Amino acid sequence: MPHFTTEDGARIAYSDHGTGLPVLCLAGLTRNMADFDYLAPHLTDVRLIRMDYRGRGQSDFTGAATYTVPQEGKDALALLDHLGIDKAAVLGTSRGGLIGLLLAAVAHDRLLGLCLNDVGPVIEKDGLDRIKDYVGRNPSARDYEALAARMAELNPGFANVPEGRWLSDAQKFYALTDDGLQIRYDAALREAFLAAFEGEVPDLWPLWQATAGFPVALIRGANSDLLSHEMYQEMKNRRPDGNYTEVPDRAHVPWLDEPESLAVIKAWLGSMNGP
Repeated sequence: MPHFTTEDGARIAYSDHGTGLPVLCLAGLTRNMADFDYLAPHLTDVRLIRMDYRGRGQSDFTGAATYTVPQEGKDALALLDHLGIDKAAVLGTSRGGLIGLLLAAVAHDRLLGLCLNDVGPVIEKDGLDRIKDYVGRNPSARDYEALAARMAELNPGFANVPEGRWLSDAQKFYALTDDGLQIRYDAALREAFLAAFEGEVPDLWPLWQATAGFPVALIRGANSDLLSHEMYQEMKNRRPDGNYTEVPDRAHVPWLDEPESLAVIKAWLGSMNGP
């Protein structure tokens, strides 16, 4: 797995495959570049770029103070610089979408477009509370099969899930050790996550407005507890020119290989010119 080194010395893992329109995929909070494994086979005509944020996957663990959206956005731009890419389309799942929104505001000229997977300017409390319950903690399940069964129980908003999907997710995002299953990220991410939501939550709507001038898309799990249907509708109202869908039988987050997700992603990609 290739790495590049940031200006503060952190080694960041990434992958870079294919040719064509550069698409930078930014994963969920506790995830890594495997977040897009189900989507990747459907995007054979783009340059698909992925990264592990610092503190996740195969990137360096650099401490809670560095696990922030601004730092991760800075690292994303550093990756584009490392690859010699002036502009890229950004597809962000959950945390990755928040990074994409920030980039729309602070590095607008680096983005060709932005697609958000189940996240927006207003994050619902129920979704936050659910994340707070598990972030930074190892699962109690002792093996992948037990964890897969538990994941199915803990995700009631999902139905018609592909055979073996929960097991595949368990294997991607947890490591099997002699002491049981372990998270594939720095446990200090919990401290960073809790600190980020202390006090008054800032108004993020200006970040959505900052997407003016390039194509946007939004995918929402129809049963999501993080992005409400009302916020989804308001985002559509403020950017009626975008591509939108709500994916049935999905909560937070869709896997992006659903027909509805693929249709929106491909329409969004088709609306962009190359760099």
